[in-house]
Amino acid sequence: MSYLVLARKYRPQTFEEVVGQGHVSRTLTNAISNGRVAHAIMFSGPRGTGKTTVARILAKAMNCKEGPTRIPCNTCQSCNEITSGSAVDVYEIDGASNNSVDQIRELRDNIKYMPAHSLYKIYIIDEVHMLSIAAFNALLKTLEEPPEHVMFLFATTEAHKIPITILSRCQQYDFRRIDVTAIVDHLKMISTREGSDFDGESMTLIAREAGGSMRDALSLMDQVMACVDGEVTSRQVVDILGIVDRKTLFDLSSAMLSGNVPGLIDLVGEAYDQGYELKKLFMDLLEHFRNLLIVKIGRNTRKLVDLPGHEIELMQQQVDSVSPIYLNQLFDMLFREEATIRLSGQPRMAMEMVFFKLLQIPPALAVETLIEKLDRLKLDMGGSIKDRMEPPAASSPALEAGNNTTARENTVSGPLPGNDAAGSEPIVRTDNKERGWDRFLEAVSEKHPSIAPSLAKSTLKHLDKKQMVIGVPGNGFTANMIKKHLGSIQAICRDVFGTQIKVVTEMVEIKDEDKKKNIDARAEKDALGNPLVAEALEIFNGRVIDVKTV
Repeated sequence: MSYLVLARKYRPQTFEEVVGQGHVSRTLTNAISNGRVAHAIMFSGPRGTGKTTVARILAKAMNCKEGPTRIPCNTCQSCNEITSGSAVDVYEIDGASNNSVDQIRELRDNIKYMPAHSLYKIYIIDEVHMLSIAAFNALLKTLEEPPEHVMFLFATTEAHKIPITILSRCQQYDFRRIDVTAIVDHLKMISTREGSDFDGESMTLIAREAGGSMRDALSLMDQVMACVDGEVTSRQVVDILGIVDRKTLFDLSSAMLSGNVPGLIDLVGEAYDQGYELKKLFMDLLEHFRNLLIVKIGRNTRKLVDLPGHEIELMQQQVDSVSPIYLNQLFDMLFREEATIRLSGQPRMAMEMVFFKLLQIPPALAVETLIEKLDRLKLDMGGSIKDRMEPPAASSPALEAGNNTTARENTVSGPLPGNDAAGSEPIVRTDNKERGWDRFLEAVSEKHPSIAPSLAKSTLKHLDKKQMVIGVPGNGFTANMIKKHLGSIQAICRDVFGTQIKVVTEMVEIKDEDKKKNIDARAEKDALGNPLVAEALEIFNGRVIDVKTV
């Protein structure tokens, strides 16, 4: 076959021609200049980023008649043989088909012979992670101490599958995905040499579809050039390669952000009718929402979003009035449903189901907004309680002293902070026991919320103008919390009742029926506070008649 595909025709022949891997090229050229090239090197990274190409260039640089040199001449016998793949001293081995221990033993036996006419005998093993464990073990000693005329160059897309004993014997170079701008520039250079006319958008579509792989980009460009005579437009690229139009993604995201369910279903149907791969469409939509969220945050946008400037501006306009919380909520839900779409046998219905589910969930609120609403609710509830309070009752005899023979007294000596008790007006009189206890708990909740739950579990045993006896349930944590904050409790007592009252705690035992009542009360409270119950009441405009615990 006389035709040579673009990926082979324009394969880089020097380190300077390698696109997007400057960190690797710079390190290797410096190592050659300083005579510090390692005998075993591991090239790892995504497909189509130049691993095998750099290995060939390094082999030429080491075996060139001018070498070792930073820039191989590409005219000598060794360079020409390596370029054509017929070099007798450079062995390119496919790790997938030569992965047995016997083949590695044969390689190990042959490395002791000197190269035919070059300086080094070089072994390039592609997809080295495909070797078996026994083959790796057979290579260990030779890889660590090979003859001076031998070099090993490994390439892999899955470095995590290689034993650490092999990696520790190699210098490792990580290849990166090539960004869209670099791929577009390279494609423009090749299209000029080939005499083809591509518009700017079509180049960007091809580069984005390549996913950071230069080889994939050249293969896609080859396919488009074979299908189109004359100028290549973005519309033709979309039709030939089955790429999702960027306008479709913007339309889908706009419909989701506005809650337009019929519009979403229509767009999915149009994509299905046009032959788009719906699973790929969903992945592109997921990436689009990721980019929208980054654009909304507004930090390192140009670095983190690999898109043209005009698309980033369109994204900024799209999310200008959308909160980051809601964007993050949509992105998180789409990500959670990715496996559902990917594994579904009916991707169209699966996508429609996901969209229905997403748009039925109300937008999340920011934490600051929730706190503001809770504070406002707290103030409203406090006002209503004050409004419902009756005028102070008339004076009555002090409450009888309770049985405190078993009480454990905890008192605070010395003056209390605040106004003097003699000059303060009581908020609640001590002769109103129930109202006094309720007002006391409210004051504790307002001033010291951390100890309010412990007092809420306790009971008022006795109250008069001299002392308050609190019954503490048989719980060490609750008793310690009350004892630790006894000074604050006593200060609140003085503010509420207008007099200095001694606080006494008494341990009480909770009866089985009381425990059951507490459990039932908590269960009822949890049920009434369940979001599903609240949503059902709102949807059906209903009210709770009774709660039964099981």
